[in-house]
Amino acid sequence: MADQDDSSQSKKESLLGDTVKKLFTAGVSAAFMTEESVRNYLAELKLPKEVLNLILQQAAKSKDEITGRVSKEVISMIQKIDFTREMVKFAETHKFKITAEVEVLKKDLSSRSEPSAAVKPHSDE
Repeated sequence: MADQDDSSQSKKESLLGDTVKKLFTAGVSAAFMTEESVRNYLAELKLPKEVLNLILQQAAKSKDEITGRVSKEVISMIQKIDFTREMVKFAETHKFKITAEVEVLKKDLSSRSEPSAAVKPHSDE
């Protein structure tokens, strides 16, 4: 009987541990997943709607925070770049080859529409 209680307790702890692991994994990876992916991932846990909505809200918040931080970091890195100096370094180590073809064609005057202005001769009669 004690073995059954221990076994039952062990199964509950294992299930709880697996659930906590899944929730933690979902929370961490939710920043990189769509809302629908998170819902599908957590569907088998049969969580109450309120808990699921809370997890989804936190996931969206985490995603926004990560995006904001990455954006700020990228902007900070870009602002530190001296593009003029980098272009000079690039130009010093590279050769430029420009190939162009220019063709001059005569206009087709027959297809050109002339403005129509009627001029009437003036008579002093």
